[in-house]
Order: sequence, then structure tokens, then C-alpha cells
Amino acid sequence: MVNEKLKIAIGSDHAGFRLKESVRKHLAEKGCDVEDCGVHSDEPADYPDSAQKVAVRVAARQAGWGVLICGTGLGMAIAANKVPGIRAATCNNTLLARFAREHNNANVLALGGRMVDAAEARKIVDTWLAAEFAGGRHERRVEKITALEERSVY
Repeated sequence: MVNEKLKIAIGSDHAGFRLKESVRKHLAEKGCDVEDCGVHSDEPADYPDSAQKVAVRVAARQAGWGVLICGTGLGMAIAANKVPGIRAATCNNTLLARFAREHNNANVLALGGRMVDAAEARKIVDTWLAAEFAGGRHERRVEKITALEERSVY
């Protein structure tokens, strides 16, 4: 079940714009508080800009979740993961979406606008939001990811 009270920040680049609009509308229809962090057209735009806007909102706890959409979802996830506290996962199917939450406690979902259609994207988002972090052995691993952010490892 989608937590209607939780704010979701959403963003895209030009390649993900149309899918972002579909997902944004879907979440709003479900009663979610959706903050659109751009872009607002399919004019060329750089994915790191939207990734940063969404990731900062989630890291600052101004939004509980983030959804990012570019052509593949890969660039968005890479860029978002540069923000401390973000665990972004590219999930272009429902199984990955479920495991991203259950095993990795992903707080940002990245989708590929050229990889999935609107109906599949809605299923992926719903699956991701409905899944819960399993904790247990996975908690130790997520804590290690957090520890990597807190120190320099070269």
C-alpha cells in the first residue's frame, strides 16, 4: 500500500519527461503528495541537475522518497548516489523494485523512460513503495554502505 501521507519528490531529464508526467499523475491520483522537481518539457536537459534536486530533498528529509527518470535510469541513479544518505536503485522491473527496498532500503527509485512503458512504470513504482525494508542481515549491509559515505576510502 502506498503511504499517501509521505511526500515523493520526482524528477527527470528530457528522455524521461513523458514517463515522469505519467508517474506523477498516477501518484497524485493515489493521493500522494508529489513534488515535481523538473524538468517540465522534453527540451534537452542534463540528468544530474534533476537528480541532485530530488536527492537533496530526500537526504534533507523534505521528501520521504524520490523517483528519477532518464533514458535508462542509470545516469540518474549514479548522480543521485553522490548525495550522502541516498540509496538510489535503477529498477526497470518489479522484482528489482521489491528487492531494492527489501534488501537495500533504497530511498530513490530510478527508471528508464526508454526501457519501460507507462503501465509497467506504474507497477514498478507501486511495488517499490509498497515494499518494506527487511532489516536483519540486510541492515548490517546498509549500515556498511552508510559507513562508506562517512569516511574517505581510496
